[in-house]
Amino acid sequence: MPNKHNDARRHHIRKMRFKVTNRTAYEAGLRRRGSLTLWLSDEAIAAWRAAPRRTPGGQARYSHTAIETALMVRLVFHQPLRQTEGLLGSLLDLMGVDLPVPDRTTISRRAARLTAVLATALPTGPVTLVIDST
Repeated sequence: MPNKHNDARRHHIRKMRFKVTNRTAYEAGLRRRGSLTLWLSDEAIAAWRAAPRRTPGGQARYSHTAIETALMVRLVFHQPLRQTEGLLGSLLDLMGVDLPVPDRTTISRRAARLTAVLATALPTGPVTLVIDST
């Protein structure tokens, strides 16, 4: 321990201390960090289920809106598909909306095709995506 002999003559930088001056506002801010608001418009709820197809093959249960919503929730919360499925289901239950939740395999399969569809059909007007981290 050769450094301990010169310890009294070494320059020490004290650890910074932060003092909370307004405790009630600080605690209210901490509580707001845990709140979550998910807003679905009536048009999005109406477009959640896919329209019936007239071509041969299986019928899709979920529209592109449902898959996009699941992928956006996954992107915001950095979750795997299973946890995204559970979170989206619990959020829809809390909202009191009786909508089916796409399972992880459907989200994964449709996400690959959805990016190709979205790349060819870009919106012409402004797109607003609001994610508030407060």
